[in-house]
Amino acid sequence: MATCVTQHFVYSDQDFVRHVCWSERCGRCSKLSKFDNMLRSGWAAKMSQGMFRYHLGDLQTRILPGGSQFVIQLNIKRGQERRKPQEILSIRQSFDPNQFNFNKISANEIIFEMSKENTIEPHSGPHLKDGRGHSCHDSSKSGLVRMLVVINVSPLEFGHCLFIPNPTQCLPQILNATTIRTGIESVLLSCVPGFRVGFNSLGGFASVNHLHLHGYYLDYELRIESAPSESLIPGKGFYRLTEFPFGFLFYTEGLDLSAVSGDICQLTDYLVRKNIAHNLFFTRGCSPRIGFQPDSDRSGVRVVVWPRTAVFGAKEESAFNVALCELAGHLPFKSQEEFDTATENNVKHIIQKYLLPEEDFFQLQLELIELFTQSLI
Repeated sequence: MATCVTQHFVYSDQDFVRHVCWSERCGRCSKLSKFDNMLRSGWAAKMSQGMFRYHLGDLQTRILPGGSQFVIQLNIKRGQERRKPQEILSIRQSFDPNQFNFNKISANEIIFEMSKENTIEPHSGPHLKDGRGHSCHDSSKSGLVRMLVVINVSPLEFGHCLFIPNPTQCLPQILNATTIRTGIESVLLSCVPGFRVGFNSLGGFASVNHLHLHGYYLDYELRIESAPSESLIPGKGFYRLTEFPFGFLFYTEGLDLSAVSGDICQLTDYLVRKNIAHNLFFTRGCSPRIGFQPDSDRSGVRVVVWPRTAVFGAKEESAFNVALCELAGHLPFKSQEEFDTATENNVKHIIQKYLLPEEDFFQLQLELIELFTQSLI
């Protein structure tokens, strides 16, 4: 892949958008941030140039009746035209340069390169220590933190892109604190409440074993933005969602991103050590202290982590694969018939098959509470 990039987006904390509300609907806002403008215009230009496997168009969309308010979309071409996923055999599978990876993409797929002003990656070896002594997987080398933003050639929705940290380092699909922080920052850089970021682990329907995040716009509010939760460690900012699908929740308004990124990384490192697949979703959302407020300000970012049963080998050909967006309540369907006949109960039944059994989930919860409590000592 060529290393030249036509645009370079440099940002700082001053570029974060502190107040976002759903009264300004995604795609209809009177103003966009610099980040939004670069991503949206660059992505649209790539679509007009025929860089994608298919033209996305306006996807048929409806909200399923019921308390979960699942947003389902019909995206037949993604099921037909997307690149064949790699065979994944382990959550800790090593990077294989002979398999497809993002160093093999065309330079024309790059939208821009982004980096944070005056940010240098730490000198740390395979595991870095954050400011509070957490051990987080990060095989980054020293130098400027470099994040490529490239199109996903088989898009889910408008603006569907991939965030790829320092691709020439050939990192496997295992999160590190730097990448988690960039995911949170990307959401904070957007004026649009419907801009989301997510991560699929190996065994969690990741298609490529090369470290990356997904980002895209969705012009619909998701229940996950305001779903109720309970605090697991008071004062720690570590919560559990109390409604389906159960997962762990972190919340930040961008004031101490090193701390929350380190905490999330500590959790995902633990899941990797335990060989538990997982999905993450980063979205604007209500503070857990406020509770359900569908029309409230979205000043902060919710990061939800779902531990789940692993899926290895080829992906199953079902109505939808249960990965980051499906767990968050956004479900792309591959079939018109299945889209037309979907119900909330049917969707929940499919998702439930991929979640940890209740007993295993609560045992993991106890272990994580102990893990975080020890880090406070």
